[in-house]
Amino acid sequence: MSMSKTPRDELVDGIKLVRTLPCLAEPGKLIVIGEADVSLDGVLPLLNAILPNVISYNPLAGVMTLRRRPGLITLYPSRVMITQVADVDEGLMLLAAVRDLINQAWARRDEIQPKRAGRRVPRPLDVYELLPRTNCRACSEATCMAFAFGLLEARSQPEACPALADPAFAAQYQALMDLLPPSGEGPTVGTDMNAE
Repeated sequence: MSMSKTPRDELVDGIKLVRTLPCLAEPGKLIVIGEADVSLDGVLPLLNAILPNVISYNPLAGVMTLRRRPGLITLYPSRVMITQVADVDEGLMLLAAVRDLINQAWARRDEIQPKRAGRRVPRPLDVYELLPRTNCRACSEATCMAFAFGLLEARSQPEACPALADPAFAAQYQALMDLLPPSGEGPTVGTDMNAE
């Protein structure tokens, strides 16, 4: 006898690949666009609460962007866009992983405190204003602005700037740590959130 799933078990049955476009950020790669079979609005506050790689969330529009390496995943009310995808096969695998992540969060919705507050992507200037702005090159970047971009793209870590270790910059360092996405590993697409 087959056991059928209850509506409580899963939110999304599938995310169907509906279109691919050339990725302008990386020639030779694709943007994959998928359509979910249900609205994703209800799961976005749950994902916002548990995922460290959320870089923006607009609760009014129901849009969330996640960082993936490489590229981005943007969740809309019924659509998913993934950038810098190698080919259609990888796109299908990523859409399935997004579906699984959504369903894992949905299954734990009674345990997760939804985070409905919006998030926005820090701008390079937001990060630059917290740096020493000496262009000393100790971080291996040509300028502090280049280092700010590196921090936002997770190519650099704040510790690469020796001046930030100076107690005189303690407040700026803490503000920078609060502004930047966490660098530690956490649940991301393709990760089983229930695994121990």
